[in-house]
Amino acid sequence: MELSRELAVGRLARWRRRELPGDGLRRSAVAVTVTRRPDTHPGAGMDQGIWVARRPSTMRNHAGQFALPGGRLDPGETVQDAALRELQEEFGIRLGPESVIGMLDDFATRSGYLITPIVCWSDAQPQVRPNPDEVEQAFFVTLEETAARPTFDLIEESDRPVIRMPIIGRWVHAPTAAIIHQFGEVVVRGRGVRVSDLEQPLFAWR
Repeated sequence: MELSRELAVGRLARWRRRELPGDGLRRSAVAVTVTRRPDTHPGAGMDQGIWVARRPSTMRNHAGQFALPGGRLDPGETVQDAALRELQEEFGIRLGPESVIGMLDDFATRSGYLITPIVCWSDAQPQVRPNPDEVEQAFFVTLEETAARPTFDLIEESDRPVIRMPIIGRWVHAPTAAIIHQFGEVVVRGRGVRVSDLEQPLFAWR
């Protein structure tokens, strides 16, 4: 699957993203960054995809969970600034503000954060240097995987469906799964889908 920057920019420009008020929530941002890497099959060209981290098991919050590079906004930061800073701090990928091509819907988490996903673009094949304090393992998720069909589960504790996605041979849960699902639908497939009504698994509520 091949996606051009022009097509991605056009789809995001037509997308009316949903902003949430975030009263009482801590503002944060994540970077959904389209890059390239050598394909594992010789002669097959270069894959396009995004980078996802598995958090270290030693972290105090969200240990062992899958996450897009991101975190809380520093004082005076914009969501774009925070996403680019976290991308560099966690993966060693340094991009400028010109790499930002749009934003997806805000997502309010059960643990008290309001996440704004920032979509970034790089035609390069960046050298990835994961920060071991933030990233236990780095995964390159291809565009095909971001467009995978999610599974929706029901739990007694909520009337909203719990989303999980089959990515990199594992189940990835919300909020990461919700953001990747919307990216795959809006940017990769050119379809409209909302994710603010999706639920997280119980282990992510704290």
